Amino acid sequence: MKFGVFYEHQLPRPWTDSSEHLLMKQSLDQIALADQLGYDYAWEVEHHFLEEYSHSSAPEVFLAAASQRTKNIRLGHGIIQLTTNHPARVAEKVSTLDLVSDGRVELGLGEGSSVTELHPFNLRFRDKRDIWEDAVKCVLPMFYNHAWQYDGEYFKFPLRAVVPKPLQKPHPPLWVACSQLDTIKYAAHRGMGALSFKFVDLNAANAWVNAYYNTFTRNQEKLADYQSNPNIAVVGGFMCCETDEEAWEKADGWTFFQFALQLYNKEGPFEPGTVNFWDKYQEWKQTPAGQKRSGSELIGSPETIRQKLLELEAANVDQVILLNQAGKNTHKDICDSLDLFAREIMPEFHVREDEHQQWKSAVLAGEIELEDIDTDPFNFRTRQTPSQKSTKAEVKADIVAGAVGRPGSLSTN
Repeated sequence: MKFGVFYEHQLPRPWTDSSEHLLMKQSLDQIALADQLGYDYAWEVEHHFLEEYSHSSAPEVFLAAASQRTKNIRLGHGIIQLTTNHPARVAEKVSTLDLVSDGRVELGLGEGSSVTELHPFNLRFRDKRDIWEDAVKCVLPMFYNHAWQYDGEYFKFPLRAVVPKPLQKPHPPLWVACSQLDTIKYAAHRGMGALSFKFVDLNAANAWVNAYYNTFTRNQEKLADYQSNPNIAVVGGFMCCETDEEAWEKADGWTFFQFALQLYNKEGPFEPGTVNFWDKYQEWKQTPAGQKRSGSELIGSPETIRQKLLELEAANVDQVILLNQAGKNTHKDICDSLDLFAREIMPEFHVREDEHQQWKSAVLAGEIELEDIDTDPFNFRTRQTPSQKSTKAEVKADIVAGAVGRPGSLSTN
């Protein structure tokens, strides 16, 4: 397996004038360390207006800075919001990052998580999948066509030369954010890598990995002419220490990651500055739900984590992404954890990567047939799926380049 590190740029209150500056600088130091230790990927999200939960609204700037401090680690957009970014700007920014990083970009594409993020951009939450698909059709040919024009349902783009072009040809590897587990099948259907949450156990991992690769090989339908990327990666809460007790103490706030996003999806948007999410999290942690462990965490001693990774390896997961910058985890604890994991655990899984690639090649060639396993018993759904039908049929034909949705149709909250 390969391993990545994951950044939301969480910043629970209280804040000082230097909090955001320190957060960014420490994160860059952590990624530089991960590069030196031999980690394979560094993933950075894009979110807007989600105070405390994520202060990562310009990932392309942060990843560009990381590119100048590192040599080998892949730099992943996990993800770029195709709903809130114009396709031409996505192509321009990603290509520039690919050039300055010497071709190390991974391009994750997503829809946006809540009305808090989407409504200020004049977008309906219910329309985000349709807008995302139209954006994919519009943006990807910009990477490999010198001149490109597009006449879609949400985007209109006149004939232009979109420059520069990426170093990786025809474009960086493509991924889809899978906040809903059943989106894993959708990612495979579109021929893209799946960025998902970690599975609870071996049975669940087997079911979803098989479903991904069976869909990829049997029912792939691309949205445009792009290069497919057969990969499934899982994100898990992470802290590696000498003992389980020490690890859980130092990662005490990692579930802030789950709590805050669920609160935004359930009750948001909130008037800025009126809610202390960290205080609410402390209250929630005293409830039975807040004290329950999911079983999917990669938190513990090297041996505890090793056993969980062996299950993921047995299920043929391609990449494990370690969520260490969560809640109020300290910079020192994050760095110490990355160092211990790299020394005690990572090498033995890296050395077997060639075996995994041989398995994958055989699956993709049809030489290995994977069992069809029902994924319903291993599924869960969040509030990130719209409950109302898309307004796609209502979209007017006079949308101009640079505009998405229907101007004036939404409230401003």
